[in-house]
Amino acid sequence: MSQYRRYYVPGGSYFFTIVTHRRRPLFDDSDRVVQLRSALRSVISQWPFTVAAGVILPEHLHFIWTLPPGDHGYSRRIGRMKALFTANLGEPLAADGTTLSRIKHRDGGIWQRRFWEHVLADEDDFKRHLDYIHYNPVKHGLATCPHLWPHSSFHRWVGRGEYDAAWGCQCGGRAPQAFDFTDISRTAGE
Repeated sequence: MSQYRRYYVPGGSYFFTIVTHRRRPLFDDSDRVVQLRSALRSVISQWPFTVAAGVILPEHLHFIWTLPPGDHGYSRRIGRMKALFTANLGEPLAADGTTLSRIKHRDGGIWQRRFWEHVLADEDDFKRHLDYIHYNPVKHGLATCPHLWPHSSFHRWVGRGEYDAAWGCQCGGRAPQAFDFTDISRTAGE
């Protein structure tokens, strides 16, 4: 059995990868994206934190969250978000391969049990993971440009002047940009 230990930094900023069970493309449906966002807002109202960035892809999510000073409870927040989404899904739990343990823990084949986290060490690490999040739909072939993916914080960051709207873009005959995220991809839980 794995001896993995999570790293908790009170008030830290974290990068997360959260994956659906068996990579089921739950978030191909925009209504489910709305449900996930609602679950996330509910968790934020219960245990405040800042969502600095995020992207919702069909079968996985990436976030950067910053917790309040003295607080390191990201696991309970992710667990609550998953539980609220699952409870509000409004469809029967997966029948294929759902174990008694999954039923007992009420995850019903919706989510992978574990998630991947990385404590962001400094501003450069934050920026690198921010770029990774915003380029992820392009990396996975879901969009040709970050601005074309609707379920991303990219648009918010453009509005704040932190990104040019054409960043990572191939529109208008632009050549694809060469981003090397292999250091993150190898360990991001994708």
